[in-house]
Amino acid sequence: MTSKIKIFIITGMSGAGKSQALKCFEDLGFYCIDNLPVALIPHFLKLVKTQKYLMNTALGIDIREGRYFRGFVQFIDNLKKLGMDYKIIFLDAGDAVLLQRFSETRHRHPLGKNILQAIRQERKILSELKEKSNRVIDTSKITLGELKEILSTMLELKRSREMKLTVISFGYKYGIPLDADLVMDVRFLPNPNYVPFLKNKTGLDRAVADHIKTNSIFRSFIKEYVGQIKNLLPLYIKEGKSYLTIAIGCTGGRHRSVFIAHQLAEELSKSGFSVSEYHRDIRKEIK
Repeated sequence: MTSKIKIFIITGMSGAGKSQALKCFEDLGFYCIDNLPVALIPHFLKLVKTQKYLMNTALGIDIREGRYFRGFVQFIDNLKKLGMDYKIIFLDAGDAVLLQRFSETRHRHPLGKNILQAIRQERKILSELKEKSNRVIDTSKITLGELKEILSTMLELKRSREMKLTVISFGYKYGIPLDADLVMDVRFLPNPNYVPFLKNKTGLDRAVADHIKTNSIFRSFIKEYVGQIKNLLPLYIKEGKSYLTIAIGCTGGRHRSVFIAHQLAEELSKSGFSVSEYHRDIRKEIK
């Protein structure tokens, strides 16, 4: 497990965007901790080795650690001895930009004092850590979306197959799944529920599948919809998403939505995407 562990240390100048960077990592599926006390990091890293959900972790460390921060610079030199593969990302911005950001938000600089003096002092304190960083990102002129793209590139999430897809079928009468990113309503297809010998079957049964497949509307729709999803995935990845939930709905969630969700999951799997399939309402109201 140790060889697969990814530890990212997010640090840098106050006001340069560390919190936004951590949010990006969170969106990319990382377990994020902001301002973990340096003294607790060795204990946390021991926990990382034993817990699967902590294998991808991002730690936010900044000047608020005060006198312990200098010890942190020495500590990271020993990380590889602990068998940890880590990378340090240092966020920076020009003094004028940082001064403007503090003025706009009216936040107090962690070092207190005059803001410009505090910025200059912080820059001196962080100089050694900046030199040890694997990547320095200047946020002076980039947007949050551009920051996400930079980080996703660093994490090698540009390949579509690394995105985790979930395809869910559901019934509108029971509500739309709250975690759905994309929702498709397939109630335009003829409802097998009104065919007596299909009523108590589901979209996973061959008889229902054959019934829907004979419909010309279905044949044109599924080809276009699968193509649309495939075209959208690289765009979502570019924006920093590492997972996407696609919900397919019909009236009761047992026939049309189940069949279409199954077809979509199969087509995306054949194309090399990592897909999980879930039919939320398939067993409701079946007697």
